Amino acid sequence: MTDSFSLAGRVAVVTGAAGLLGKRHCQALASAGARVVAADLDEEASRGVAGELGVEALGHGLDVTAPDSVVALRDAVLARFERLDVLVNNAAVNEKVEAPESGADVLRFENYPLDLWERSLKVNLTGVFLCSQVLGSEMARRGSGSIVNIASTYGMVAPDQALYRQADGSQTFFKSAAYPTTKGGVLAFTRFLAAYWGRAGVRVNALSPGGVENGQDPGFVARYAERTPLGCMARSTDYGGALVFLAGDASAYMTGANLVVDGGYTAW
Repeated sequence: MTDSFSLAGRVAVVTGAAGLLGKRHCQALASAGARVVAADLDEEASRGVAGELGVEALGHGLDVTAPDSVVALRDAVLARFERLDVLVNNAAVNEKVEAPESGADVLRFENYPLDLWERSLKVNLTGVFLCSQVLGSEMARRGSGSIVNIASTYGMVAPDQALYRQADGSQTFFKSAAYPTTKGGVLAFTRFLAAYWGRAGVRVNALSPGGVENGQDPGFVARYAERTPLGCMARSTDYGGALVFLAGDASAYMTGANLVVDGGYTAW
């Protein structure tokens, strides 16, 4: 079974590689033997991630919403490694309870600005479309590859706004409609692409993580833990095994699926 989980000799691209989970995705793939391409809008940060992996790796700037940028990434990967085996579509816009970019009034559905909605659509959906189209087409041309789209529990169930409510009933954060809508779209796109490229040897699956503990208010962490059968939020390292499984031969007969790793959050 060990060989089934090995990614030795393969080249894996991770978008949004400088983010909290993006870094962990890169580390997990590298630990399985892959040569990793860390791609992020912050090019300097992506190079830093690549430099810390301890394997042959490449850091590259990437705007997932710009076709020319995605094509440039593909060309750089092929020039350096002459192949492309795994694509992890991880880049996304997500309002974070620990570091909200907007106030509660802005995040309420009744007031949510059109520009923020369209920004999420462009990054979270169009970005996955473009990267899959440009990089996945190279896999299809070669006759093999694995695409892993990072979705979310919020692509399957609605946000529980009560998680963000303080003990006194006040609420300074709302999860907007944009993130769950786009992640639901990622799941639908995953199924489409799996069916479209199945005979071309390209497998396409989704990984839906639950919430990750990352310095949030203790009250929020406690409420989330109470809402979760395993009684805790995820650690940032809890998704590496699932990602390596989907990327490699251990999941060879799996496509169009959504692997949910959420501590049971969506079980009830």
